[in-house]
Amino acid sequence: MYLGKVVGCVWSTVKSPAFVGLRMLVVQPLSPDLKPTGKQLICTDATGAGAGEIVYWVRGREATLPFAPAEPPTDTTIVGIVDSVHLGSAAEGGGGTATAPEAARAPRGRPKRPARKDTAC
Repeated sequence: MYLGKVVGCVWSTVKSPAFVGLRMLVVQPLSPDLKPTGKQLICTDATGAGAGEIVYWVRGREATLPFAPAEPPTDTTIVGIVDSVHLGSAAEGGGGTATAPEAARAPRGRPKRPARKDTAC
């Protein structure tokens, strides 16, 4: 699994029938200390994540599993929304705690959001 930040969404008027009803989001990969790393990518969304949220995503065969029994032809999928990242204490040589911005964090156990029909992610 990898960390990332949702930075946008993808709108498509023509797409494979396997993607009908699936949201696609633009994700900026992040290092464990929440610093941008690598190029932005497109992920399908299995969680209802929104713009600005810190997420974790998978790639490869595991990217289709959240949509079982359907198997959309996706290579990357968001599978979780991150509340905080704990890197270890300064005494252990770790960097402490990195947290998602307050506006991006949500309480644990929130219900899955339905797909949005508006222009916001």
